[in-house]
Amino acid sequence: MTDSLDKSVAHYVELIERLKRNDYDMDLPVDSTGEADPLGAALRDLACTLAARAREQQSLNQITLRINAGLLLGDILDNLYQDFRGIIPYNRIGLALLEENGQIVRSYWDKSDQPNVQLNKGYAAPLGGSSLEHIIAAGQPRILNNLEAYLAGKPESESTRLIVAEGIRSSLTCPLIANGAPVGFIFFSSVQQDTYANVHVDIFRRIAEQLSVIVEKGRMTTELAAQKAAIEKQNQELRRLNTLKNTFVGMAAHDLRNPLALIQTSVSLLRDPEARLTDDQRRYLHETMERQTRYMLDLLNDLLSVTELEAGTLELKRKSIDLSRFLAESVKLQAELSRPKGTRIVLEAAPAGAITADPDRLDQVMDNLLSNAVKYSPAGSTVRVNSQRIETGWRVNVKDEGPGITGEDRKQLFQDFARLSAKPTGGEKSVGLGLAIARRIVEAHGGQIGVDSQPGKGATFWFTLPDRES
Repeated sequence: MTDSLDKSVAHYVELIERLKRNDYDMDLPVDSTGEADPLGAALRDLACTLAARAREQQSLNQITLRINAGLLLGDILDNLYQDFRGIIPYNRIGLALLEENGQIVRSYWDKSDQPNVQLNKGYAAPLGGSSLEHIIAAGQPRILNNLEAYLAGKPESESTRLIVAEGIRSSLTCPLIANGAPVGFIFFSSVQQDTYANVHVDIFRRIAEQLSVIVEKGRMTTELAAQKAAIEKQNQELRRLNTLKNTFVGMAAHDLRNPLALIQTSVSLLRDPEARLTDDQRRYLHETMERQTRYMLDLLNDLLSVTELEAGTLELKRKSIDLSRFLAESVKLQAELSRPKGTRIVLEAAPAGAITADPDRLDQVMDNLLSNAVKYSPAGSTVRVNSQRIETGWRVNVKDEGPGITGEDRKQLFQDFARLSAKPTGGEKSVGLGLAIARRIVEAHGGQIGVDSQPGKGATFWFTLPDRES
């Protein structure tokens, strides 16, 4: 008997040593009936408990490693859905965070193996007066093993109604508290009733403590990454604007020098009493000065428009405009300017109607499209203008008889300083800003601008305007 007892004691000592080495595989001695004695049963229960805790800690350690590896909160949560398998039974995990100084609870993330998800990311509700407020106050997990019965008692709970509609029947809610302050909740849910009836709350309290730190660190990492991305985007925009500024300065220096030189030369000749100019020569010099000053004024207006549009200070002074009358006035003005080239601008009959827009800015769009149509069309050709009703508002078309737009040119259209392969047919100058300005103005009105064209068959530039202000 003594020898048998000594062997049992030695075996128990060996098992305890194995437990100390985190070896939880129990080979217990048994009596003549085949049952382990109470000490052996206690050791077996202890081994099961320690094994479960080891698995829990291993999972939490894996998540902590992911944090240290720099993963964002979304990545952590996706991994978390798999990491807790074998520790906690669930079909769904959800995370909600507190916002607006803890006044609002908003669903941040969820993952489920059920197809009928009802409570999605972004769902929000006030914390005050809700059952979640009591969970925060108690600082303890809450278990609901019959959600249908809970909903029957609290039919006003919208979140519970949505979860039950998903097929969820029991839930475990853990408050997340980091550095003494509540940050949110994690929800484990199951499609079976009583899934969490026999769980030990202490396990989930320890899990929630770890998750609170993980979630807070993950959220901080995500926010820092978002801030870094925003700063980089801002830096890219600043670099682009600096390049644009340098281009403007270079263009002003280059494109204004020649006109100013011509004007200076013309003025010198006109003032020189010994030049002995004829009337035709004087008329030519006056026309040259007028043409060059108009070009410089147009260039400066374009540069100022782009600067204003880029700075986001464009203010639209909208009013109701009779579209037919507006187009008639635009065509009349440009027809006079195109007369020396022999180009006709024809306004085709269009349905009556009104739009809400800034007439001055819309003038810029029409002036650019009409002047471009004349500029790139052969002498003696016809430019046709019409408007048509579309589902979202109105579309205005300007059709020319020029060389059309190549596939390569399409990539540059409506961009700043676009230089196209087609050349003005009358030697007119172009700095490539007109269409870019037109695009910005049309988009500011909530419309779109584009071109329909085949090389050699002319081009139809068009823009749309919505019925209502955007």
